[in-house]
Amino acid sequence: VSRQSVSKWESGQSVPDLNRILEMARIFGVTTDYLLKDEIEEAENVDGFKSTESSKKLRKVTMEEADEFLRIKTSPIIAFGVSLCVASAAPLIALIGLSESRRIGITEDFASGIGVAILLVMVAVAVFLFILSGRESSKYEFLGKEEIETEYGVDGIVREKKNDFSGKFTISVGIGVVLCILSCVPLMLCAGINAKDDIVVISVSILLLIVAVAVNLFVRVGIINSSFDVLLQEGDYTVKKKKEAPVVGAVMLVYWLIFVAIYLGWSFPTGKWDISWVVWPIAGVLSPIVALITRMFVNKK
Repeated sequence: VSRQSVSKWESGQSVPDLNRILEMARIFGVTTDYLLKDEIEEAENVDGFKSTESSKKLRKVTMEEADEFLRIKTSPIIAFGVSLCVASAAPLIALIGLSESRRIGITEDFASGIGVAILLVMVAVAVFLFILSGRESSKYEFLGKEEIETEYGVDGIVREKKNDFSGKFTISVGIGVVLCILSCVPLMLCAGINAKDDIVVISVSILLLIVAVAVNLFVRVGIINSSFDVLLQEGDYTVKKKKEAPVVGAVMLVYWLIFVAIYLGWSFPTGKWDISWVVWPIAGVLSPIVALITRMFVNKK
């Protein structure tokens, strides 16, 4: 057998024929399971011979299931929905700024009403997209929640796909980070030239739109990269983190609901939509800290 064939067997790109599997099992004095399974535990059987079997019954993921899971294209839908949520306040802030400066012929109250209506429509569309994508991927929710066992060859192929995607992932994240840094440039320029209030408000809207584009890149490539980690049980989907996930998920849900309540409770009574948006960057910075503290508490228990 050529070295290239052995290499393909090891990486899971191909499988040896049955006769070769049986012959290798005989030569090395092991079972065929030992050769074909990625993770095994040796145990003595009743005849005194060594056999291999899993320490516990795990849900097996076949090559067909793994391929179908990786082909689900929810990342663009979810990324667009998240971008809509981030950018939803931009029209409201811009309309309020333009109405205060009398650049458009409508009152501030009317501008606020139109802006809030646009905001709600954008959020509603985003929620619909989240529900749509969740329905499409619901069949494979167990992959991110349960400990799984992949069929022979799945790990090798998934790892190869992840390595191929790593370049695109790095570039997209890099562009997103650069956009986040550059998003502050309009505000800095306004401060440098002592721009009027309406120009400053519009620059805040531009900032939100740039951040929305950056977030779109983060979410789009992040979901694809996470799909590889789900099958490989790496990153945020190790067995340990899967056990922590229910508690961490419940805490983070309450966390974000609290910040939504703070945002709406501040914005609607005061009408200061051009200032209240700072709630979201603060929430974003604090969320990893809250998640980390929650994980530490769960592990301690």
